Amino acid sequence: MMFCSGVFRAFAVAFSALSLAVQFHGWLSFFILLNYRLPLRPDKRTYYEYTGLWHVYAVLAMNFWFWSAIFRSRAVELTEKLDYSSAVALVGYSLILAILRAFNLRDEASRVMVAAPLIAFVTTHILYLNFYKLDYGLNMKVCMAMGVAQILIWGVWAGVTCHPSRWKVWLFVVGGILLVFLGIYDFPPYKGFVDSIALWHAISIPLTYICWSFVQDDAELSTSTLLKKTN
Repeated sequence: MMFCSGVFRAFAVAFSALSLAVQFHGWLSFFILLNYRLPLRPDKRTYYEYTGLWHVYAVLAMNFWFWSAIFRSRAVELTEKLDYSSAVALVGYSLILAILRAFNLRDEASRVMVAAPLIAFVTTHILYLNFYKLDYGLNMKVCMAMGVAQILIWGVWAGVTCHPSRWKVWLFVVGGILLVFLGIYDFPPYKGFVDSIALWHAISIPLTYICWSFVQDDAELSTSTLLKKTN
């Protein structure tokens, strides 16, 4: 039994570490594409209007997978709170990013109007978990609500857009739905090896690759479109 528990924990840590590695690779590829392969503005800024937003997403995502791996290798109160807090921050920010990209919000005022209330809500929820009560049921409902919201937003956007890489968004949406079901229908480790959470982390690996592949395609298309308008 102790062997199975050890193997189960090893799988969970490995999947989290792999997700972190894929996340870093995706972000690094995105960074290289923007700064060394695509044209830059005269002031050396990128043409892609969502560059900074995706950089923040990468930081939050890598932070989450780091603490996920730490928590599953060393489950104590501190690592548990850091794991839950980083997950909430990532899901909340991902919802903000989905709204901004799907509705093509580029001006600062519109972005602040969308981001401010969501950031306030996510921050309040994180403070509640850390300093009042680590309510697992409430946290699950909050994360599921924000997760489902962004899946719906991306799904509708993929259905109405003419973006050439919209099929990648569809793959991401289908994968996201699967992750939601795994989050709801929790099951114990199968033969002591992999449970629903570990499988959730495993499925996140290809979804992360697909996500960054779309982001790079989006950056290339946006840059090309803006260059045509300026010429």
